[in-house]
Amino acid sequence: MSALMSEKHVEPVVVSNKKVWAGRVLSGLSVAFLLFDSIGKLMMVPQVLEGSEQLGYPVSSVRGIGLVLLASVVTYVIPRTSVLGAVLLTGFLGGAIATHVRVDNPLFSHVLFPVYVAAMIWGGLLLRDERLRALFPLRK
Repeated sequence: MSALMSEKHVEPVVVSNKKVWAGRVLSGLSVAFLLFDSIGKLMMVPQVLEGSEQLGYPVSSVRGIGLVLLASVVTYVIPRTSVLGAVLLTGFLGGAIATHVRVDNPLFSHVLFPVYVAAMIWGGLLLRDERLRALFPLRK
């Protein structure tokens, strides 16, 4: 019986230090951008208010949007809740895509920019978290 048990022994997966650091860099870049955006909204920066009005959002909603974004970023930064944070941020960025489509903004610079940020969020998380890679295995 002990011979059978030893055959079932699974070696731990070794995660490349380069892969983890690449994930941290991708996550850090996306977090920095989203924090900058949320703080601008929370501080009611005039340029942010003007941009929000051009996109069809009333000034009265900007602070609430900034608060939701900040809460989602904080959820993403905490390791135990990072997947939930990525899901929340994906929904938030989906709303940004819909907004840019609605006002007929340029495709690559405006409409797809939230897609680029979401790719960095999920790419960084996949590189950092082996459990997530096991859930969504990439094939060679």
